[in-house]
Amino acid sequence: MPVPAPSTPAIVDAEPLPRQEEVLTDAALAFVAELHRRFTPRRDELLARRGGRRAEIARTSTLDFLPETAAIRADESWRVAPAPAALNDRRVEITGPTDRKMTVNALNSGARVWLADFEDASAPTWENVVLGQLNLSDAYARRIDFTDAGSGKSYALKSADELATVVMRPRGWHLEERHLQLDGVSVPGALVDFGLYFFHNAERLIALGKGPYFYLPKTESYLEARLWNDVFVFAQDYVGIPQGSVRATVLIETITAAYEMEEILYELRDHASGLNAGRWDYLFSIVKNFRDGGAKFVLPDRNAVTMTAPFMRAYTELLVRTCHKRGAHAIGGMAAFIPSRRDAEVNKVAFEKVKADKDREAHDGFDGSWVAHPDLVPIAMASFDAVLGDRPNQKDRLREDVSVAPGDLIAIDSLDAVPTYDGLRNAVAVGIRYIEAWLRGLGAVAIFNLMEDAATAEISRSQIWQWINADVVFENGEHATAELARRIAAEELAAVREEIGEDAFASGTWQQAHDLLLQVSLDQDYADFLTLPAYEQLR
Repeated sequence: MPVPAPSTPAIVDAEPLPRQEEVLTDAALAFVAELHRRFTPRRDELLARRGGRRAEIARTSTLDFLPETAAIRADESWRVAPAPAALNDRRVEITGPTDRKMTVNALNSGARVWLADFEDASAPTWENVVLGQLNLSDAYARRIDFTDAGSGKSYALKSADELATVVMRPRGWHLEERHLQLDGVSVPGALVDFGLYFFHNAERLIALGKGPYFYLPKTESYLEARLWNDVFVFAQDYVGIPQGSVRATVLIETITAAYEMEEILYELRDHASGLNAGRWDYLFSIVKNFRDGGAKFVLPDRNAVTMTAPFMRAYTELLVRTCHKRGAHAIGGMAAFIPSRRDAEVNKVAFEKVKADKDREAHDGFDGSWVAHPDLVPIAMASFDAVLGDRPNQKDRLREDVSVAPGDLIAIDSLDAVPTYDGLRNAVAVGIRYIEAWLRGLGAVAIFNLMEDAATAEISRSQIWQWINADVVFENGEHATAELARRIAAEELAAVREEIGEDAFASGTWQQAHDLLLQVSLDQDYADFLTLPAYEQLR
C-alpha cells in the first residue's frame, strides 16, 4: 500500500495575491512543512523555558554569566567561520521593510549591507509576508524596476557591484503566521519567513557570489541559537548546498542574551557572522525582565538612555570584545533620524549627533553600524572610513582592556536621569501613532523626525507600565497613574484628530490604536510582546 505524501501547509483566511503562486509553490510549502514538523516542538519548549527564566529573575532580581557554559567562555581556541567576501566589509548597513520602493532604494543606497526586514520594520500582513518575498526574488533576478503610480518617479537598480548585500531578518520565535497552517496549527512566522526565502534564493545567491545571510532577532539564550543552527544544517542539506553557506548575525537585544554572547557565537560558529547591539528592544527587555525589581530598575525617558549610559556602555564594550575575540563582526546600533525637507537647522543638529554616535562606535572597535535613511549613509560611512581606511573591518582590535562584571550590565541606577512628565507624554504620543500605522500594515513609520519600528512601541508601553507600577512622581508633582495615562492618551487622540482632520481620522485606526496602547500599558498582567495582541487585530 503506498505511503501517503506528507501534508503541506494550508493557506487560511487570505485573499489571493498577485503572483503569489511564484512564492507559495508546492515545493516551497513542502519545505516549510518539514521545517515545522522538525523544529516547532523545540521552539515551543524554548518559549516555555523563557517563562521559567523570567520567573527566576523575578525571584532574584539579578543575572549572571552561566556556570554551565564556563568552559566555552574559557576555551581560547575556537573561532567563528571566516566571513565570506560579501560580508567582510559591513561598515554601513541600512535597514528597512521589503516593499518594492524600499527594496530598490536600500540596494542602491551606497550602504554595504541592507537588512531586509520581515520583523520589527514590517507589520506581518499576509500581503507584506508574501509580496516581500517576491520583491527580493525579483531584485536578485533584476526585474524590480518600476514607476511609482503616485509620484510618477521611476526606480531602477544600479549595477550589481554597486548594490548592498542583503541580510534578511525573519520574525522572532514567538510569532505565529496564522495564514499558513499545518494540520490546523499555525506555522511559526520565523520558519515561514526563513523557509520561503531560503528555498527560493539560496542557490541563486550563491551563483551571484553571495549567499543566504540572516539577522536573527529576539534571541534570549544560546539554546535558541542552537535551534537556529540546526535549522541551517537541515536546510542546507535539503536543497543541496554546502554546509556553511548560511551566515547569521544575532541581534543582542535581550538582557539575557547579553550574558550569553560567547555561547551564542559558539552554537552558531560554523554559520556565525557577528553580533549587533540593538537599543530599544534591549531596554524593553530590561523592563520586561526586571519589572518587579524595585526602584533601582526604573528607566528614565527613553531618549535619556543614550549609548554612553554606564550600563549601555558595558553592554556595547562587552559585545565588541566578545566578537573580536572569536573572529566575528561587531555591528553597532541604529541612527534613526529622518532628515527634514523643510528644516535645515533640525537636520544640522541631528546630523551632528549622528556623526558623534558613529564616530564613537568606530573608535570603540565596531566594524559597522546601522542607519534608517539613505541620507545618513555618507555620514556613517565617513565615520568608519576615518578609522578603517582601506581595511574591511577592525576585528584585529581585541579590546582586551574591557572587563565587564555581571552587575555592570544591569546597573540601571548608575544613570543620572529620571522619568519626566514630558517623557510620559512622548511615550503615549509615539505609541498611539506607531500602533495606528502598524494596524494599517506599516511597520516602519516616521514620527517626529525619527524612523520608528515595533521596538519603539514596546519600549513606549513598557515605560508607561513600569512608571505606573513603580508609582513614579514626576517633576511637576504628578504621580504616574493609570488615570494620568488615560487623560494624556485622550488629549493626544484629540490632537491627532485636530491635526489631520475628521476624514483622515475616520479612515485610520486611531481609536483602535489608542485602546490597544492603553490595554498593554495598563493591564496588571504584562503582555510579553505588544505584537501578540496587536496581531489579532491586524487585517
